[in-house]
Amino acid sequence: MAEQCDIGLIGLAVMGQNLILNLADHGFMVAAYNRTISKVDDFLAGPAQGKSVSGCHSLEEFVQSLKKPRIAMLMVKAGNPVKQTVKQLAPLLEPGDIIIDGGNSYFLDTEELIKELESREILYLGTGVSGGEEGARHGPSIMPGGVKAAWPRIKPIFQAIAAKVGPNNDIPCCNWVGPGGAGHYVKMVHNGIEYGDMQLICEAYSLLKDGLGLGNDELYDVFAGWNKGELDSYLIEISRDIFSVTDAKTGEALVDQILDRAGQKGTGKWTSQLALDLGVPTTLITEAVFARTLSALKENRIKASQILSGPQGAVDTFRSSVNREEFIGQVRKALFASKICSYAQGFFQLQAAAAEYGWDLDYGSIAMLWRGGCIIRAVFLEDIKNAYDSNPELENLLLDKYFTESVVAKQAAWRRVICTAAQLGIPIPAMSAALNYYDSYRSERLPHNLLQAQRDYFGSHTYERIDAEGSFHTDWQKLKK
Repeated sequence: MAEQCDIGLIGLAVMGQNLILNLADHGFMVAAYNRTISKVDDFLAGPAQGKSVSGCHSLEEFVQSLKKPRIAMLMVKAGNPVKQTVKQLAPLLEPGDIIIDGGNSYFLDTEELIKELESREILYLGTGVSGGEEGARHGPSIMPGGVKAAWPRIKPIFQAIAAKVGPNNDIPCCNWVGPGGAGHYVKMVHNGIEYGDMQLICEAYSLLKDGLGLGNDELYDVFAGWNKGELDSYLIEISRDIFSVTDAKTGEALVDQILDRAGQKGTGKWTSQLALDLGVPTTLITEAVFARTLSALKENRIKASQILSGPQGAVDTFRSSVNREEFIGQVRKALFASKICSYAQGFFQLQAAAAEYGWDLDYGSIAMLWRGGCIIRAVFLEDIKNAYDSNPELENLLLDKYFTESVVAKQAAWRRVICTAAQLGIPIPAMSAALNYYDSYRSERLPHNLLQAQRDYFGSHTYERIDAEGSFHTDWQKLKK
């Protein structure tokens, strides 16, 4: 089928297949290719049967099937597989053709490929796609970045298949993000915030289950109630649903049969590493990454649990004296306040990255990209959009009136929850990191004057004074008592 397809997609794992079906449902003719040719045939005979999808058995056939200027989207594993696919595909393309990487690629890899393809005049986009299998099939959040000259050609396609939000359900969760690796960087921070959200929800779950003693039916009701208020979000919704599922093998709740050893694919770690490079305190996401790492040490934890003890009898005493409904409300408030800090840190990192790499990011627009289709979609992203619409130069979300008032109103409950967790021996690293961040950020003076004195004492690193400009050094040994 020569030059008939509007767009082609390489990589027929579940995400790739579902994006193709989404494209076909919206009236686009799609070329499909996979390195393992049998997957192409199986796809055409199965989910794509009767759809406007053309299967290709070689990259040459794939390229020949595309309308000019050609659009080729990659949904292959990040890293070397993307680079190798681009290396094989690029010689078959012509100036003005477009390659889109829709995977979770490292943003500097994207910038490298943009530069490599400049000499061929091939336009390269690094595009974050969020929403998992369901989002890919029915409407994901799409975060395109790279060579902007490609955007007018891609815009009608991506905005057609993206999730829609707004009063009339007509605002696509897809808009131009920025040049270079901006699209993949924004997706990376999205995933980092996702790590934080999931960890915070798990900590709330642990407080209610291990602390308060709620069963899964009660947890279902609590999360169902939370999902009708300010915590309304996809992750709260699916957590609610998880508590209702019974294991066919044991007849018990399935969630209780799952090993408490979490996996990760690296985007959360990238977020934390790059935060350190930029010198920004993305502490909650980093704690969420460490929490997954610690969960993976299952054998070590089993051994330690038989040697190390926590507060004896604290849980029984707590359960016999606590007002259950009051504590559930306190946990809800602590979760929301912590969530605000997580997003504040994520957007602060985006601002620092924009300054570092020369990107002009629209933070209100980014919030709306995440309002639907993606994993962190939540109603309060509307409030984030409003904050940046009101003040595009907003230094930190915590300084917006709505978020300031929200955190201040919830901080008493937030502090009580963290104190209770410490007394019960229940780990809540992300909630604690959020409160520590809040308290540090609101402190005019921190104890790091002593730290600077220490550095100067042992290493002559110098320090600054509060009453004079410049750098100073003291011979501490000579002046000590």
